[in-house]
Amino acid sequence: MEKEDLKIVNRGLEDEMELSGYRLCRWKLVLVGLGGLCTGGFLFLLLYWMPEWCVKATCTRSAVRDADVALLQSTDEFKRWFRAKVRIMLAPGKDPYDNLASQTVSHRANDHAHNPSDSAPGKITRNPEDQHVPKRYFTLHSTKYFWNESIQNFEVLKGLEDLSMTCSSVHSKHSAGLNKNQQEYRRFFFGLNEIDVKVPSLFKLLIKEVLNPFYIFQLFSVILWCTDAYYYYAMAIVIMSVISIATSLYTIKKQYVMLHDMVAAHSTVRVTVCRGENETEEALSTDLVPGDVIVIPSNGIIMPCDAVLICGTCIVNESMLTGESVPVTKTDLPNPQQDIKGGDGDAIYSTEEHKRHTLFCGTNIIQTRYYTGEMVKAVVVRTGFSTAKGQLIRSILYPKPTDFKLYRDAYLFLLCLVAVASIVFVYSLEPVKEIIVKSLDIITITVPPALPAAMTAGIVYAQRRLRKVGIFSISPQRINICGQLNLVCFDKTGTLTEDGLDMWGIQRVEDGRFHHSEEKADDKSLVTTKFVSCMAACHSLTKIEGQLSGDPLDLKMFEATGWILVEATEEETAHHDRIELTYVKPPNQLLPPSVTSPEQDMELSELYELSASYMIGIVRQFSFSSALQRMSVVVRQIGERRMDAYLKGAPEVVASLCKKETVPDDFAEVLEDYTKQGFRVIALAHRRLESKLTFHKVQSINRDQIEKNMDFLGLIIMQNKLKTETPGVLEDLRRANIRTVMVTGDNMLTAISVARDCGMIQPQDRVIIADALPPKDGQAAKIDWHYADQPSKQLNKPTKLEVSEQYHFAMSGKSFAVIIEHFQDLLQKLVLHGTVFARMAPDQKTQLVETLESVDYFVGMCGDGANDCGALKRAHAGISLSELEASVASPFTSTTPNITCVPNLIREGRAALITSFCVFKFMALYSIIQCLSVALLYSIGSNLGDFQFLFIDIAIILVIVFTMSLNSAWKELVAQRPPSGLVSGPLLFSVLTQIIICLGFQIMYSALFYNCFVPHHMDDFTNSTKERIKNDVNTTVFFVSSFQYLIVAIVFSKGKPFRQPSYKNYKQGSYGISPAAPTPQVGKKSDTSIYTVCMLCVCVCVYMYVYVCVCVYNVHVFP
Repeated sequence: MEKEDLKIVNRGLEDEMELSGYRLCRWKLVLVGLGGLCTGGFLFLLLYWMPEWCVKATCTRSAVRDADVALLQSTDEFKRWFRAKVRIMLAPGKDPYDNLASQTVSHRANDHAHNPSDSAPGKITRNPEDQHVPKRYFTLHSTKYFWNESIQNFEVLKGLEDLSMTCSSVHSKHSAGLNKNQQEYRRFFFGLNEIDVKVPSLFKLLIKEVLNPFYIFQLFSVILWCTDAYYYYAMAIVIMSVISIATSLYTIKKQYVMLHDMVAAHSTVRVTVCRGENETEEALSTDLVPGDVIVIPSNGIIMPCDAVLICGTCIVNESMLTGESVPVTKTDLPNPQQDIKGGDGDAIYSTEEHKRHTLFCGTNIIQTRYYTGEMVKAVVVRTGFSTAKGQLIRSILYPKPTDFKLYRDAYLFLLCLVAVASIVFVYSLEPVKEIIVKSLDIITITVPPALPAAMTAGIVYAQRRLRKVGIFSISPQRINICGQLNLVCFDKTGTLTEDGLDMWGIQRVEDGRFHHSEEKADDKSLVTTKFVSCMAACHSLTKIEGQLSGDPLDLKMFEATGWILVEATEEETAHHDRIELTYVKPPNQLLPPSVTSPEQDMELSELYELSASYMIGIVRQFSFSSALQRMSVVVRQIGERRMDAYLKGAPEVVASLCKKETVPDDFAEVLEDYTKQGFRVIALAHRRLESKLTFHKVQSINRDQIEKNMDFLGLIIMQNKLKTETPGVLEDLRRANIRTVMVTGDNMLTAISVARDCGMIQPQDRVIIADALPPKDGQAAKIDWHYADQPSKQLNKPTKLEVSEQYHFAMSGKSFAVIIEHFQDLLQKLVLHGTVFARMAPDQKTQLVETLESVDYFVGMCGDGANDCGALKRAHAGISLSELEASVASPFTSTTPNITCVPNLIREGRAALITSFCVFKFMALYSIIQCLSVALLYSIGSNLGDFQFLFIDIAIILVIVFTMSLNSAWKELVAQRPPSGLVSGPLLFSVLTQIIICLGFQIMYSALFYNCFVPHHMDDFTNSTKERIKNDVNTTVFFVSSFQYLIVAIVFSKGKPFRQPSYKNYKQGSYGISPAAPTPQVGKKSDTSIYTVCMLCVCVCVYMYVYVCVCVYNVHVFP
């Protein structure tokens, strides 16, 4: 492929692809058509299976901009090929944002002298000079790629993010919405706002299934068998294939219908759309386009698109996306241009960076809060498959293939078997035609019909067992990969430790010094302090159906104060600058006696004002940000003219935003003392705001203007207890040589303390903190090394550490980012010995998983499904602890809220993996044994009969495959790991040894019987097909090979240390003797019946002997 003609689409994204252009060539099409006819359609099938061959065989290379066909190849490790037809549509403009990116409805009305209402429905009124423009595009995986002349490449139109608009421009240029003409114009490019999961017709599914290479091979086999008069066997295989296809069609159709119904349930709703500053109209959600402004109803809605809030606040349940059922608060996007200081910090809007202000498609809006008399409004950012929900549906519809060495080796192994079978008759003296027919017959035997079902049997049984212990999977193929896990990353809070935090105490600051001792927040003497006011007001809690709901940490902190949250109605708060406020107030028992027991001469109005003076109204919330590690609120106390700001967050972050004189000198020492004990520490701060700030100004001010020059109030000390199951599970993983890593957003020293408490770091091990500093003032980036328990003692590079000394690296998210950018040479060593990664942002967790995978780890990730979504999806096995049975946040979901699911999943993964190995080895030996049997019989002009083939393939092989897969997982994890591939010395040796043994026994028994009896009936071999099949050598080979299948099944049915031993699989053991009873007597002459019975007895005795030997081996070698 010529590199200069290659284009890269989706650069830097997960679905990055190389694109090259081709034009259809008529003479090549004619040649391909003739070739297809000459090969009986086989060439057409080959080109159907290989899209890159199809394009190169029918097209010639061209420039991408002139292409009729786009050929794409993924740049990941799978190197998949895709073919897409380039189409042309006549669009009313060159760009979807042409003359619209910076225009509101009023601008449009001024620029164009026409009334939108005069336009005919469905048409766009444009200037006469505007002509329709041809736009080239192609569709791949439900995504349209349009040709962009400016970049000379195809690109995806995602939505308003394509404009790289700033937060202020969202308010200034997109807050008025679009008129109908503008909406229709954009719909030409973005299409309808729908996630259309098309349910294919049964006919299409049937054609796709039937054209599977395996079924084509089956069809070829059936034709071959019919030419050789194996009608009954061919008919049986046809029936089996029809049943298999019907089952597959039913399953696929059912999955499509379920997915379609799930998506369609809330895909079309009626929404209120803004058509100017003061005009609204009802519209279907399918008509929405990026740039529309919708009104969020107060009674909630299932979001039909991705939209950014520009006015009001919403309480949202995002469990469909994250698996986290705790509602989150979404606030309106900050507008820096309305900031009192002129709009500092006007960032580019991004759905990821501003997700606290973005309502995602498919999430449930529970409640809204808004200015009295105004509406909660949001600007549509993305529609259809470009939304968050659409991306998730695409990942289900078009999943990445599972990259696993077992499957690659399996195909290679099959090719080797076919090659061996193909040369069986090369040196035969038979005619060429006979050699070809018999060789093809051998090849069809080599690839057994039950192979696909056999390879998935272990996975199906493992999935059932996992379901019984509360582990559900949306990607069963990953169960096998779980058997290879050698490293597991754990989130801390809610995963290793309890979900909720217990309030341990508070440490207030007075006059720049810490108070002499820890206190309780509900002390009456503290009710008027700023510290308790901050605890009561600085949160994102809300009431849903009368119950407090929100972040567990906020709940614990608020409950510790004993205060009451009141969400007032519009009428009660209309006199407060027309904004609906949430209030917090102390209960009566915490109020001073002057309020609870007033003087008798105090009037009622005075009493009310005195009581109300303790109420605090929350005017504005700046939601918690993982990147900023803090949140803040602006409040106003009843009766006060000026407002206050309260801040809480990571102690280091909060201290950096406070006046130096208010932060105690021993702040670092006190913080270190608490974190070393494993406490979760949160810092609080306060600031008195300027009197010129009004309610409306506060609603648009930048948080950076609020969160500065704060007064440090003190520390909240919270205890995050380990879950009782955590130490035991981590010890099991350590004994199994499975490395464990903590990835958390918590404080470094707290994380190290928890890691020691749970056994992730052993008491004798040393912890080295790698503190990486970015370049500054002309100095290069550097890394400071020091022991966690000796922070003042600096270390040289840890390359001088003794190899025998056990040590662990710990680093923060900031250091990790610096190391990735500036110290790539040290990155591998750091991740190989890194155990604690603290203050990690969600995207950094994903980066860490990718880095660990790049050094050949099989990585598991266990988290709560909220901030860990990216890492859960990226890991080989992501396990979300969620109450939901299925979550799109990760391949596996555990309804058991602790990490016992991890060893359970690994044990079942190992069992399923070993089962796959056992089944494949058995199927390979079964093919070889049958191949040897047929070759042996061919040498004397005989063959197995239809019913013998049927008996072997159905009564023996199928039953053995499904019974030998029933061995459940071994009860504990061991240090030994199962092999990752089929091509290994011990495995090949065992297979080759069994082949030699089986061949030797077949030749020995056949030769013995041939020498004793054949001379009497040699002339019968050539009488007829029936006589050639029904003879004594046939009987001998059939009996010997039948019991060889049973013996090989026992030999290859591996038990300990990954599966329960074979003698506990009663179904498999008891079945071994059953084939003897119904086996038909196929010898021709009566004088061979005694020998037949003796042969059967010998085979049974050998089988029982082998079975007992294997059982003894299992008991004594792995007691």
